[in-house]
Amino acid sequence: MRQAGHAVQCYKPAMAAPRRTDTADRILDVAERLVQTKGYNGFSYADISAELKVQKASLHHHYPTKAILGKTLIARHSKRFISALAAIDEAGGEPPAKLKAYAKLYTGVLRKQRMCLCGMLAADFETLPKPMRTGVVEFFAANEAWLTEVLEDGRKRKTLRFEGTSSATASFLLSSLEGAMLVARSLGGMARFETVVSKMLCDLTSFR
Repeated sequence: MRQAGHAVQCYKPAMAAPRRTDTADRILDVAERLVQTKGYNGFSYADISAELKVQKASLHHHYPTKAILGKTLIARHSKRFISALAAIDEAGGEPPAKLKAYAKLYTGVLRKQRMCLCGMLAADFETLPKPMRTGVVEFFAANEAWLTEVLEDGRKRKTLRFEGTSSATASFLLSSLEGAMLVARSLGGMARFETVVSKMLCDLTSFR
């Protein structure tokens, strides 16, 4: 998965990365949950400080600005997600099974009553610092590249059926999953989301 791997490399910060410590990781964990539940503009360092019971100076020591914190969050999230996609590839299986496993990555997040990190950041896109905007775009591009490969493979094996190009269908699937998460969060919960996923996969594997 060359495109996806290349995309992750683009997340290397221009300055030296903060030294990894237990406190630094706990800061990221709390910030990630806050972004996934409230959005990037919905929390401050004061929220993290209060939850971890540490001084804000400690937060700034590890992540001098919120922009650096956000960029580091995207890099960590992207690395983990790309690793999950690599694991799906390594497990083998037919393209339909890979798409089902991909959808389960989103289902797992929603079950925790959270949203996709980069999906939430995309909602705040115009207010994000430029490096963060770049990271969000690259995350989605890496996902679409992986989906495109799976779809193209499925078309060649005749296990997937769809109209148009593989890349256009990949874009549709990614957008549909992100949108379904938002709607499920507002209206229907897990049942609604799983119904959408089931319909998408059924349409791709139906040859009647």
